[in-house]
Amino acid sequence: MIDFPVIDTHLHLWDINHLSYPWLADVPGLNRTFTLDDYKEACGDLDVEKMIFMQCECDPSQYIQEVEWISGLARKEPALRGIVSWAPLEKGEEARPEIEALKANPLVKGIRRIIQFEPDLEFCLRPDFIKGVNMLAGYGLTFDICISHIHNRSVIKFLEKCPDVPMILDHIGKPDIKNHIMHPWREEIREIANFPNVCCKFSSLATEADHENWTVEDLRPYVDHIIECFGIDRLIYASDWPVVTRATDLRTAISTMLKFLKDFSREDLQKVFHHNAEEFYGV
Repeated sequence: MIDFPVIDTHLHLWDINHLSYPWLADVPGLNRTFTLDDYKEACGDLDVEKMIFMQCECDPSQYIQEVEWISGLARKEPALRGIVSWAPLEKGEEARPEIEALKANPLVKGIRRIIQFEPDLEFCLRPDFIKGVNMLAGYGLTFDICISHIHNRSVIKFLEKCPDVPMILDHIGKPDIKNHIMHPWREEIREIANFPNVCCKFSSLATEADHENWTVEDLRPYVDHIIECFGIDRLIYASDWPVVTRATDLRTAISTMLKFLKDFSREDLQKVFHHNAEEFYGV
């Protein structure tokens, strides 16, 4: 499939007997424990050299426990090289002690405070949230932008206010692939890509399509546009496992990605599946 080592920048793991994940009650197919052994089995012969753990929306009061749990796993699994943690960035300056505590853990490479689930479409424009995000630059931490397409207009304004923080757009911005809606996502993504501090995760494509009936051609216009806007140097592979399994298995997800990249050189593929991640997350 891929004949060189890869970096997975978006691996979820959870143990429902250890921490509480309220959102799983609405997703019965995922409402069980997912371990590193499960992930390795899903990868098959894919050589995952390095993994970045992505926070899993456990109860916010438990986010430090989540970081500690993954740090413990990393002591036994050398490929676990990084953590993107939750943090209460909406507290603004008051979040500084929590950011400093996270930064003290060398595995913590970035923060994801999900915007998508906020009922206020302008949540990311709240002054304290912007202060909290801008604080990350001083600590050498990245920010994962997790939104759906309905948040794009607000996120464009948000990006104007946070030019110094390295950011990455999760799951190509979650367009409405299921309903084949391209506009205004197409134009908005081009605006987002104009910000030089923003990269894009090449991930979870079928998850935004019809889970039961998606096709490669359903995904193609969205992927082609992402590649055109961000280019190979700002496109970064991410599995989004096990969330990706809502629509397909991991090996099929990767083989589908490769269909869109079939005309690219091996050097370019290494950028997408390894080198860009190494540079962005510093692993």
